[in-house]
Amino acid sequence: MTRIIIFGDSVAYGAWDSKGGWVERLKEFLDKRFLLDKDLYFLTYNLGISGNTTKDVLERFEFESRMRFKEKEETIIVFSIGGNDCELNNKKNKCKVSIEELTENIIKLIKLSRKFSNKIVFTGLTPTDESKMDPIPWNNNFSYKNSLIKEYDETIQKTCREQKVPFINLLNWLDKKDLEDGCHPNSKGHEKIFNIVKEFLIKNKII
Repeated sequence: MTRIIIFGDSVAYGAWDSKGGWVERLKEFLDKRFLLDKDLYFLTYNLGISGNTTKDVLERFEFESRMRFKEKEETIIVFSIGGNDCELNNKKNKCKVSIEELTENIIKLIKLSRKFSNKIVFTGLTPTDESKMDPIPWNNNFSYKNSLIKEYDETIQKTCREQKVPFINLLNWLDKKDLEDGCHPNSKGHEKIFNIVKEFLIKNKII
């Protein structure tokens, strides 16, 4: 048996998608594959929480991992996080989590993950529709900007490269048509993410 533990925010959780988002699609794919080959048994845990930043995931990571970790079973840890870190406070002109702290959090998460697994993967960030998200409708004091998303995405990618951890680029593959509310992927967007993640994991022999 292999356990896949996926930490993240609302994109991992699957917000606004009636089919449960890309993680649920991955779970369904792995479940169907198991029915054809009993040697391919995966348990998929979706630990996405809406609004979470890398700081939030770092605070809960070790406890939640220990609750799902089995000594003699393989574990895969996937992080889909960072989008909320670059949420811009318009009054302070400051992101929720700085680039410096983001980098530190990613490194800490990788080091902690290596206690449980040698298979660690980060997915990149998804774009925003600034016409809808600058400012954010449900909180006018904050905005999402693609320039910041790109900067934070590149930082996560660079840190993963330095730490020798696989990184899955999503930013170049999604656009406005793939967003439900300007921020969260719609069903089509989640289908795209699922296919990108699935093919990457298979190609790199992670699943």
